[in-house]
Amino acid sequence: MTPIVRVENVSFSYGGPTVLSDVVLDIAPGEFIGVVGPNAGGKTTLLKLMLGLLEPTMGKIQIDGRPPHEGRRKIGYVPQYPPFERDFPITVEQTVMLGRLGTARLLGTYSKKDRIVTQRVMEEIEISDIRSRRLNTLSGGQLQRVLLARALVSEPAILMLDEPTANIDERMETDIFDLLRALNQRTTVVVVSHDIGFISQYVSRVACVNRTLMCHSTLAIDGKMIQELYDEDVHMVEHSRV
Repeated sequence: MTPIVRVENVSFSYGGPTVLSDVVLDIAPGEFIGVVGPNAGGKTTLLKLMLGLLEPTMGKIQIDGRPPHEGRRKIGYVPQYPPFERDFPITVEQTVMLGRLGTARLLGTYSKKDRIVTQRVMEEIEISDIRSRRLNTLSGGQLQRVLLARALVSEPAILMLDEPTANIDERMETDIFDLLRALNQRTTVVVVSHDIGFISQYVSRVACVNRTLMCHSTLAIDGKMIQELYDEDVHMVEHSRV
């Protein structure tokens, strides 16, 4: 199967020490892959390279056979931290509809299809009941659902998320990942996470990034492998539902 994302021998530096070195990664259509690793190990940098927000120092990246700046329309992106002030006077529905701005149109107004897709996605993500609320009234979990909906209204082939549950509680974390698992039935999902024990319940493979990259099936994850990745003693924590 032709990869929908291909990373070929990619290295990157911000002008100082090498952040990523000779990274190789193929992601198949329909895959649910987790990207894990220590802080400053290069996880977010790798995501930004795939998004075309950064250019590799060496190597090549392709999104569905195209360079990232051409293939990024196929990607829905959920950043770790919202790149806007939460007290900006905008509603949930208006925020979600912003995700339609990347679709082709002749004028700067929203089309009938834009509004239909927005309503459908808000219902799917279960935020229709808060569509009129302003962002500064939302909880962390509600805001994360809004940002996910904003990414989904572009009808992406690939959904990329950077620490989507970093600022929400464990119950909401489970809700978000259950939702991602359902979305994975039609969309390739790439998620950066610090919690390897939790995401291993959901993903099919784990890409371990610490300057270089190694991929493992979830069955191959053990304490020794995690210790080598994080360069320190760690303990496995089993997440279970009560």
